[in-house]
Amino acid sequence: MKRFFVVLIVTSLLLTLFSEQQSYAQNVNDNIYLKENVPGKKPVPFPVLREADIMWSKKIWQIIDCREKMNHHLYFPIIDVDDRKSLISLLIYGINNEGLTVYRDDEFRQLLTRDEVYDLFDALPDTQQVADPETGDLVTRIIEGEIKFEQVTKYEIKEQWYFDKQHSMMRVRILGICPIRTYMDPETGQTEKLRTFWVYFDEARPLFAKQEIFNRNNDAQRISFDDVFWQRRFNSYIVRESNVYNNREIVEYMQGVNNIMEAEKIKQQLFEIEHDLWEF
Repeated sequence: MKRFFVVLIVTSLLLTLFSEQQSYAQNVNDNIYLKENVPGKKPVPFPVLREADIMWSKKIWQIIDCREKMNHHLYFPIIDVDDRKSLISLLIYGINNEGLTVYRDDEFRQLLTRDEVYDLFDALPDTQQVADPETGDLVTRIIEGEIKFEQVTKYEIKEQWYFDKQHSMMRVRILGICPIRTYMDPETGQTEKLRTFWVYFDEARPLFAKQEIFNRNNDAQRISFDDVFWQRRFNSYIVRESNVYNNREIVEYMQGVNNIMEAEKIKQQLFEIEHDLWEF
């Protein structure tokens, strides 16, 4: 009986110590102040827009290459660090925890499930035969899949450029964003690129607005992912414009240097359209 009471007292002491350590660990703040600005931020509302205000409009597809220094804040950190996430890590978090809807293409019609998204990254759970260390018999174990965030080095964005005659200015809105996976095909040994999934940008904006991005100059003055896209703090190049030929891409009718020149030609046309709509 005495032994029972001794065991009970020791167990209760250990549980109390463990709970105190756990609560202490949860109360640790790796900062000297509590961040409330970005985590509680809401997306900047779009200006009111009517069909009658649209004088001219065109859809443009662009590629954001995260290997460029200006776009590094979308690629890093590869592994979540403190309160920072990369763009692909944030999107996967939104799919798993926030119910973010994902689509198969940029028309936003065919939905994708979580397992289909993980399958695009070859990250579905797999089974493997391993030897039991005690008996030596082969047993089946499930190995959880893991998305390799470092493979996503590019993003494709679908935009709509339009001239708002109510405010007499050219504006642009992002309609969707698609991570592009670059990986080595184990069968052919060739580097492959894959457009994984599309996310409707307006639906993702509340998620983007609450996640801050690293500031090289000042950790106390960070902005959110939504600010980066809203303020156009990234570099990109045009790969497609809406056209009569099934919205074909530039690479389908131009090659090499001509591909780059065609993209610059489209960009120049966007500038000239805004300039020509003004009268001096």
